[in-house]
Amino acid sequence: MQIIDQKSTKKAWASAIAQPAKEFPLTPLPILSGKIPEGLRGTLYRNTPARLERAGMRVGHWFDGDGAILAVNFTDTGATGVYRYVQTAGYQAESAAGKFLYGNYGMTAPGLIWNQWRKPVKNAANTSVLALSDKLLALWEGGHPHALDLETLATKGLDNLGDLNEGLFYSAHPKVDSQTGEIFNFGITPGLNATLNVYKSNFTGKIIQKSKFALAGIPLIHDFVLAGKYLIFFVPAVRLKILPVLLGTSSYSDALKWQPEIGTQILVIDRETLSLVSQGETEPWYQWHFANGYVDPSGAVIVDFTRYDDFQTNQYLSEVAAGKTRTAAKNRFTRVVLQPQTAKVTAIETLLDRTGEFPNVPQQNVGKFSRYTYMSLFRQGTDISQELLNAIARFDHNTATLIEANLGENRYPSEPLPVPDANNQQSWVLTVVYDGNFDRSEVWVFDSDRLDAEPVCTLGLPSVIAHSFHGTWKSKNLV
Repeated sequence: MQIIDQKSTKKAWASAIAQPAKEFPLTPLPILSGKIPEGLRGTLYRNTPARLERAGMRVGHWFDGDGAILAVNFTDTGATGVYRYVQTAGYQAESAAGKFLYGNYGMTAPGLIWNQWRKPVKNAANTSVLALSDKLLALWEGGHPHALDLETLATKGLDNLGDLNEGLFYSAHPKVDSQTGEIFNFGITPGLNATLNVYKSNFTGKIIQKSKFALAGIPLIHDFVLAGKYLIFFVPAVRLKILPVLLGTSSYSDALKWQPEIGTQILVIDRETLSLVSQGETEPWYQWHFANGYVDPSGAVIVDFTRYDDFQTNQYLSEVAAGKTRTAAKNRFTRVVLQPQTAKVTAIETLLDRTGEFPNVPQQNVGKFSRYTYMSLFRQGTDISQELLNAIARFDHNTATLIEANLGENRYPSEPLPVPDANNQQSWVLTVVYDGNFDRSEVWVFDSDRLDAEPVCTLGLPSVIAHSFHGTWKSKNLV
């Protein structure tokens, strides 16, 4: 094995997605260092856009890759892993044809212009996962979720969750209240003006309540916030020019335009009734992901997220698919304070002036105050226009301090997930690391209080895992 030449113009991260990811069956995973903590029992699931190429053609955007799920199961006898593509109808059709057939977020359907109508956008099932008691949902915001077997990852098919009619989509960022078991999510229905559909499900995933709200134009809303008794939507200043998409002359990605004069629209929704509490407007920014939200003792809503000043991030993410980036998409970890009864923003504060992504909190803290936020970052000194996120960190809101795991050169972690210990109050942080020095993937387990120390355990994986967006943890005793 050779270490990649660091003077090469091709960055090490690109090798992880240069070829379609290779599936592997249920396989015992070797312990490379340390030992598996006794209280770490359950399954880590991660969703990855794993195929970005067919017949020598690359996809147009990182978001276009076919989804594959990694499951790593921690048991009393060790760890096992399995990695399988989600068998969507589009994936199966393109596999049979040996070429791309469909359009997607960053690409139009190949061939003649009327293919845009004949070949609808492919559900890539590549963004996130939701683990329920009897199934795993592979999520993609432009369609219905796919249900998979929790153990084998065999695809069962599309799942309408009991009440998703044709044309109703289910986003990749559901929020689960760990106390009530309620699951909240949304979907956008496009049109001359889009509709925001909001859903409440019980712990089984079955939708038990819906509501809808008219939006101005067709915005790109990727995530939202559960904050106490409220659901908060920040509608960024991005709008889709629908005519070029309908004519087949532009992809969705290229037809999305940054319009800062619109500002950021705010919708505050009551979680019990799914009715509108208030709406307002604030200065323009773009966000992909929120860390968390909660109601403070004064009744104000606190929302933490990664804030971009514009929509350059979309260009950067499209370049990732080609294996070489040049766009710097800087952001800041930011806090917004707003009054829920009026949707008026009363304060905007930068919590951390570092570019990062995938902020999250322990599952039990979703919707309420969490002392810690976990995130992926660029190491200090990294050229963010050419690299992928290469560090993970924990931000302490009580002390405004950061502890950071520096994984070293050419190593790229996935979104860090805090995981509870089954036996005590300790917690662990799990991440899947692509080691570009040796072209291999590993699972790293950290003590959450010692992220800046060596991992307590590392596990080897049978094949390279494509860089991923989101994952989840299902405890062994979760039913």
